[in-house]
Amino acid sequence: MGPKCILVPFLIIFLRFITLSNSKSIVTNLPGFNGDLPFTLETGYIGVGEDEQDQQVQFFYYFVESQRNPSKDPVLFYLTGGPGTSALYPFLYQIGPLSFDFERSWRGNITLELNPYSWTKVANVIFIDTPAGVGFSYAKTWEASRSSDSILALHSYEFLIKWFLEHPRFYSNPLYITGVSYLGILVPIVALETYNGNERENQPKLNIKGCLMVSPLTDKFIDFNSRLEFAHRLALISDDIYESTKKTCHGNYVYNDMDNILCLKNLQRVDECTSEINLLNILEPLCNATNMEPTCREATNIFLNVWANDKDVQRALNIREGTIGRWESSNTSIHYKLKKSDTIYYSYDVFSSIAYHKQLLTRNCRVLIIWCNLSHKTNSNFSGDHDMTFPYVGAKIWIATLNLPLDSPWEAWFVRTQVAGYKMKYAQSGCNLSHKTNSNFSGDHDMTFPYVGAKIWIATLNLPLDSPWEAWFVRTQVAGYKMKYAQSGYSLTYATIKV
Repeated sequence: MGPKCILVPFLIIFLRFITLSNSKSIVTNLPGFNGDLPFTLETGYIGVGEDEQDQQVQFFYYFVESQRNPSKDPVLFYLTGGPGTSALYPFLYQIGPLSFDFERSWRGNITLELNPYSWTKVANVIFIDTPAGVGFSYAKTWEASRSSDSILALHSYEFLIKWFLEHPRFYSNPLYITGVSYLGILVPIVALETYNGNERENQPKLNIKGCLMVSPLTDKFIDFNSRLEFAHRLALISDDIYESTKKTCHGNYVYNDMDNILCLKNLQRVDECTSEINLLNILEPLCNATNMEPTCREATNIFLNVWANDKDVQRALNIREGTIGRWESSNTSIHYKLKKSDTIYYSYDVFSSIAYHKQLLTRNCRVLIIWCNLSHKTNSNFSGDHDMTFPYVGAKIWIATLNLPLDSPWEAWFVRTQVAGYKMKYAQSGCNLSHKTNSNFSGDHDMTFPYVGAKIWIATLNLPLDSPWEAWFVRTQVAGYKMKYAQSGYSLTYATIKV
């Protein structure tokens, strides 16, 4: 769900050849990496769908064994966001064992290096391209190419059952369903289906212990609606805009009454302040056609698209020849955005997964919800408590609806004696839920002299407002916000800086 994307066609090549069985292979070398891979990488296809004899949906996956103790470490089933983002994105940009060496790479010579912060150092991770038509996954018929939130959740569980059947040595490992961004809404559904499957005595019985969600979407009203409060907390809109919008819109900033002119005007003021902000990380520059510097996600994605379309790379990954056209890092035609209607290929039929979370309360389930920077590079898609896509504010609202007793209050958590973020924990009858944020203070979030203190001091001057709260720019990028007061030749400008 990037801020500005160039749409690419939804391309699926329908195959009507003899059904291929599930296949897997060990990858020992990859173009761009010097020498043998120092970890175990398996790639393969697993077929899912209604027709068991002719598995018309073929999901491609990357499985990386834990580099610590693969026989004991947990298995993370990792669902990438969008929907429609390829699993290669987290594999190479976020939590996977490899990343691009940007300093030594160019289009004609792309170099890979080890990721020192990979989650595969302590966990077995299954990365999967979903749904069909994303990454290297494909469908054999047009009918099979159509998917939805609910279908994808069921297909994900079916994939897990079949994957574990082919990997029996991991039966006893703890399993955690993991989802990012939009796919966070499916995590509790897949988890609940797994618990229910165990109760139905489906084989194999999966050793599910819980789920992990990163900057997740959970409720399409609460999460989008929370952007207003988030924008106010981080000084993207003024107190005046915030209070006026709350009053006139009556707490609904998403499905607003089109006859409520005052509300619409206030929402327009909010949009004027935030439309040029990078929602994925409000401290990062917004990447577009006028700003394609190396630090931009779109610029670094060029490496991924060139690398993944290389025929030598596809042979190394054991991609079935002729199953897809040009590989794309994301299928933007099915990416969800606020109020987006269903497409011919995908139906967004789950509005909220809070009810599934409530059902998980009756299981012995561990839930971790985190807002964090997933990458040690500059192009992470998730940026802690500065991520405005699905703000942490919304999670606090829907977690409150679960009516869980508090087990540990809001407190700082540390990495090497430094505050890394904040956390709180809820627990009830064997189920526990932890909520964590990852923090980054700078600019208008400087704790030395908070902007709130400056606003209080300015208010004591009783100066008339000359220019209202608005963004100010440096080379087309929002650099901060300002407002101006003036009286009898005296003027005072109050500004924040977004560093």
